[in-house]
Amino acid sequence: MSQDNTQDQNADANIEITPEMQAFYQRADAIIGIANSQLGPEAHSGQVGASLLYAAARYSASVASIGFVKGDDFAKEKDDIVEFYVKQYRQMLSDNLTDYAQNFDKYVQLNQDDKPAE
Repeated sequence: MSQDNTQDQNADANIEITPEMQAFYQRADAIIGIANSQLGPEAHSGQVGASLLYAAARYSASVASIGFVKGDDFAKEKDDIVEFYVKQYRQMLSDNLTDYAQNFDKYVQLNQDDKPAE
């Protein structure tokens, strides 16, 4: 799956990429790289994507728990936590789908280039 497209994504919007944003995108690209390395005969993109989504959910649950002292207090905030993460994911997914549609030919070519020679 494509990565390293953050420059294109933000150049179109004329957004200045701060060092913090660059670090954010570099971390995301590194995670995408790990996901891509999992693709092969034993795992197709749907399987890897499901694992990645599960990992994001598990990691987010861990992050959300920081600062709580008791599990009961954490559990009481579950609905708000879910709402927060779903809202964030929905926006990020929507933005990336728009970007992918606008750059479809380029990204499809990148994906073809990433496939191992047979």
